[in-house]
Amino acid sequence: MGEVVRAELPVVVIGGGPVGLAAAAHLLERGLEPVVLEAGDGPGAAVASWGHVRLFSPWRYDIDDAARRLLEPTGWRVPDLDQLPTGGELVDQYLAPLAATEQIASRLRTRTRVLAVARDGADRTRSLGRERRAYRVRTLRADGQVEDVLARAVIDASGTFTTSNPLGTSGLPALGEAQAQAFVTGPLPDVLGTARERFAGRHTLVVGMGHSAANTLLSLVELGESAPGTTVTWAIRGGSARRLFGGGADDELPARGLLGTRLQAAVEAGRLTLVRWTSIEQLVPGQDTVRVLGRSREEVLDLQVNAIVNATGFRPDLDMLREVRLDLDPVVESPRRLAELIDPNFHSCGTVPPHGETLLQHPDDGFYLAGMKSYGRAPTFLLATGYEQVRSIAAALAGDRAAADLVQLNLPATGVCSTDLALEAEDETGGSCCGASPAEPQLVTLGVGAPAGSGFATGVVHGRSGDEPTSSSTCG
Repeated sequence: MGEVVRAELPVVVIGGGPVGLAAAAHLLERGLEPVVLEAGDGPGAAVASWGHVRLFSPWRYDIDDAARRLLEPTGWRVPDLDQLPTGGELVDQYLAPLAATEQIASRLRTRTRVLAVARDGADRTRSLGRERRAYRVRTLRADGQVEDVLARAVIDASGTFTTSNPLGTSGLPALGEAQAQAFVTGPLPDVLGTARERFAGRHTLVVGMGHSAANTLLSLVELGESAPGTTVTWAIRGGSARRLFGGGADDELPARGLLGTRLQAAVEAGRLTLVRWTSIEQLVPGQDTVRVLGRSREEVLDLQVNAIVNATGFRPDLDMLREVRLDLDPVVESPRRLAELIDPNFHSCGTVPPHGETLLQHPDDGFYLAGMKSYGRAPTFLLATGYEQVRSIAAALAGDRAAADLVQLNLPATGVCSTDLALEAEDETGGSCCGASPAEPQLVTLGVGAPAGSGFATGVVHGRSGDEPTSSSTCG
């Protein structure tokens, strides 16, 4: 059998979320054939799982340009660009209609999980003629059948939402963590909605110090007002929650300041218990509760709880890429040349400059990490950033080097982030969630030659011991 002609194959896009579907739209505009592989039941399955959460970023930053051009001829109505969508609205009003377009629907395979990616006929160690070889993408279909898909290139936009950081210390799971998974809720449970019965009148432990944790904590406190016996314990690995409490009214993001202020007030009023310097060492599942063992500084930690919310941040799933030659930063686990731009020790979502195909390249040509997965363990990702990534990648795959290298991005000067309190912040402060004028966020155009440091810096050199990254929703 002759060697497959790589140039005649489609581009496989892994993930049917916002960035994956945007990649397909840009590839189609470039005359390239995409195949989108989505593990969930429908487009944006991961986003739908946190559909009750409202983004900080208004619609104008959540819609990709090429996707819009596919949608407009269908009679699709553009949402109010200044409104802040929930995850559910993002799916229902944007991703689902996009996936239903004739161009995307015929190229989207849902309930198809990618098991591995490799160069066709060559493992990781083989170099001779490697650049001519196509990619072989191994998938598991919903009917249980394993199928290989050949591709000229692969864009992995599968995100990180399904791979939370463990509850244990040192980046390792606690003893018994796997056996206790029935008690672990995931990072963004719908406390006041579909998951109410799981938390009402019960004891919940929330682990983490990002905005996902803050949202859940405040929802649990609110639940306690109508459900007696609802008990909340908040565990952080550092010695202070000051970073999450923020600057209150002086915070450059009013919604974020309001979030921190309310959380601090709840702690001071005794409506939840804050445990600092937490080291979770073992989970012992029982019938209705799980025992949490470890230490809090020099004291023994021994809790019986009904549920654990693991708001501990995320990491990329790299197991399926073992046969691909990657160049990853040893700290952030992003493409090496991108790492210095996104390291959360130095950057917030508003200070990350735009970047394209050049910084996303790996030793295996034609393979790219895009979207949240390209950020590795950094929590500073923006949807608009992912859209610019895949636009540049599509241009490069089509041979348009000039377009691939010309990267630009319009962002609010303070970045855009996510919390359910964003709308309330607008009402109470009279400004937008990003701290600009009520009518329009102040825009900063970032691109080739743009001044460094646009936006505001929230990083601290070398980070803070024990700090956990916030969830991917932090920067919407």
